[in-house]
Amino acid sequence: MAILQIKDLHVAVEDEETHQQKEILKGVNLKMQTGEIHAIMGPNGTGKSTLSQTIMGQPNYHVTQGDILLNGESILEMPVDERARKGLFLAMQYPAEIQGVTNAEFLRAAMNARRPKDDQISIMDFLQELDQKLALLDMKESMTERYLNEGFSGGEKKRNEILQLLMIKPSFAILDEIDSGLDIDALKVVSRGVNSMRGANFGSLIITHYQRLLNYIVPDTVHVMMGGRIVKDGGPELAKKLEAEGYAGLRDELGLKVDLVDEDE
Repeated sequence: MAILQIKDLHVAVEDEETHQQKEILKGVNLKMQTGEIHAIMGPNGTGKSTLSQTIMGQPNYHVTQGDILLNGESILEMPVDERARKGLFLAMQYPAEIQGVTNAEFLRAAMNARRPKDDQISIMDFLQELDQKLALLDMKESMTERYLNEGFSGGEKKRNEILQLLMIKPSFAILDEIDSGLDIDALKVVSRGVNSMRGANFGSLIITHYQRLLNYIVPDTVHVMMGGRIVKDGGPELAKKLEAEGYAGLRDELGLKVDLVDEDE
């Protein structure tokens, strides 16, 4: 069992206009372990994407207080690649395009990066596993021959992120709005891929605006973030309540003085 813990996390980013540090996360606390699926919901601009990027070590996000622990070890000083080797994975809302590197090349390199140098996956074993995952996600084999995300549609990028997840097999996956822009068929395929990973050796933190994704990937715990903090925890029923009543109702119920407006995340 692996444990990911976020303790009193405060994070600031530089304002592009004033070049001053702007605090986005204002004391986030969260603890999860493999075998669990957690979801974070909240209005735009409340810090959800900031949290995902900070966990993965994006250097533009500055931790000013608190800590992120993986199995009791602080990862704040670790670069992105080391966090990935430790078992963290981030599926981004807008995956980058990389010219000159095919999907297959990227996937095999990413898998081998987490394996000992004397135990690299063979090409035959890699291709056999790749074919299985492509079939699960209804993806054509030709996708693996294309440059990473280059010319991909939004739905293809999201499926490709889940393909990476299935092949790399991290301990924890942070899935940042993987449902964004997906039609219902693509949403079902992506959800099928994530659900196939569920088990004692895998945990996921799903960031989403909408409850519809959670109809297909049912979380164990739902966290609601407002104003840079987690303000309420609950089960799957909490997501359904938010869908029916909106964030304003919860804000008023909790007596929070938080503006539900877009801000830079």
